[in-house]
Amino acid sequence: ILPEPSSTWSVGEAALAPVLSALAVVAQAPTTPANPPPATQPGVGAAPATQPETQPGRRGGRGGGAPQPSRVVVPSGIPTVVLWPNGAPGSEARKDEPERISGETVANVHNPSFTVFLPAKEKATGVGLILAPGGGHNSLYVMHEGMNAAQVLAEKGIATFVLKNRLQSGGAGYKFDVEGLADMARAIRVVRSRAADFGVDPKKIGAGGFSAGGELAALVADRNDPGKPDAADPVERVSSRPDFQVLIYPGKSRQVIHPTPTSPPAFMAAGFGDREDISVGLAEAYLRFKKAGVQAELHMYANTGHGFGIRPERAGQSHQEWTTQLVSFLKQAGLTK
Repeated sequence: ILPEPSSTWSVGEAALAPVLSALAVVAQAPTTPANPPPATQPGVGAAPATQPETQPGRRGGRGGGAPQPSRVVVPSGIPTVVLWPNGAPGSEARKDEPERISGETVANVHNPSFTVFLPAKEKATGVGLILAPGGGHNSLYVMHEGMNAAQVLAEKGIATFVLKNRLQSGGAGYKFDVEGLADMARAIRVVRSRAADFGVDPKKIGAGGFSAGGELAALVADRNDPGKPDAADPVERVSSRPDFQVLIYPGKSRQVIHPTPTSPPAFMAAGFGDREDISVGLAEAYLRFKKAGVQAELHMYANTGHGFGIRPERAGQSHQEWTTQLVSFLKQAGLTK
């Protein structure tokens, strides 16, 4: 297992520097330098790392076997921002535990963070998206449901923040709708509180995710607050409400997606061949958005199953076009020009 992203930033540290290079390094658990140097960010339009093909449209194993060599690749200079500098509430004593990496999955997350992918200034739209990888709440598929998608979206002008949230498995007692939701909400607050640093509009910050990560995005769209004006932590004074939601084959579609007339607009995508709670459940969720009067867009891709994410080896297949369709959705929603 090799070292993690080249720099790890705490919430209150210096603003991000311009995009400069496009080298890649293989990552492991983050280190936290006492005084990290200003990070430079590579051109994020470079082709994402290729994932080995599993069954078409399906996930590989869930990490139940022996650990695999790390395939987690982060472009050089991409910073990681820790959500709580002193540790997440309830997890302070475990914040220095190393994460476990097997193949492209990350587990044993006790110090939640996000990895920052910013567009070049001339491409920036002002839109930011916190993106949560899936993994059944057991691990995080941070490549095809994280880094790959973030690089493509940044090339299209969307600042993307790949979340590493605390997971339900592992004996820590975390729950996806408690600690997982808290991590997603905190990520939104951090990005919004540092909007100027990241070059985003604080009124154009969305929550998105794949599979289990999509559940977190749907939950925070339903359970959020405007912030606490008297909070000692300035990050907690800003709103955790996303301005839009991006639900890519979210699990528990019938259980966690309950729009109201005040819900943020939704972009949704899944495969025709996915399991019923997603391939049928997401279509039913669209009708609930329609009934609530909330703008929503649904893409259901033929001959496609679960876990398609962004995989360069599948270029040209319809389900790999969802990032382009998302940009069009944001334009029609008035979030980009």
